[in-house]
Amino acid sequence: TSEISVPGQFVELKIEGCFLRRPISVCRKGDSCLTLVYKTVGTGTNAMARIKEGQTLNALVGLGNGFNLSRSGQTPLLVGGGVGVPPLYFLCRKLLEEGKRVTAILGFASSADAFYVDEFVKAGAEVHVATADGSLGTKGFVTDVMKELEYSYFYACGPMAMFRAMEKIAKTGGQYSLEEHMGCGFGVCMGCSLKTRTGSKRVCREGPVFEREEIVWEALR
Repeated sequence: TSEISVPGQFVELKIEGCFLRRPISVCRKGDSCLTLVYKTVGTGTNAMARIKEGQTLNALVGLGNGFNLSRSGQTPLLVGGGVGVPPLYFLCRKLLEEGKRVTAILGFASSADAFYVDEFVKAGAEVHVATADGSLGTKGFVTDVMKELEYSYFYACGPMAMFRAMEKIAKTGGQYSLEEHMGCGFGVCMGCSLKTRTGSKRVCREGPVFEREEIVWEALR
């Protein structure tokens, strides 16, 4: 696990029956293990759900550039949507270890989809939950909670629609962890290129984390 140095980095797993590896962000790092949290939605994650305890996996680790914690200030805000929540837990613990006062907004479709809320609370963060149907926490989206809060900086991981909505109300600088289809995971295939203010960059190599100011939002799909 020594190859994972900062929150926001990911691993690429070789899954039986899948041509391309599957990128999974790291949720938690232990002395000799990594915790990966994923949602079973397609061929790859369905195959992962069938992996037995003790089974050996072929994995590329320590991939990507993660979150820059030095920008956080004293009261950082973490915003996670659905499967974007896990890597923020790793980040949350790191920021708390640095003595920062962390607030987290976790967004889900409904209470049935919510997960890891208690883990953020137990870690010591101030936690707000938003659900689209109002079955848990605030009814609405993460932005409905975000616009009411004060914070020194923000970190976000989730769907692009969430990022676009955040851009309209964000009060400070921040960093987004982007999701993208990755052919190789280490910058060779150029399949995950992103247009930035300083030129084309690869989500898997120079990202997946980018500062909000460098993203050319008009060019994003």
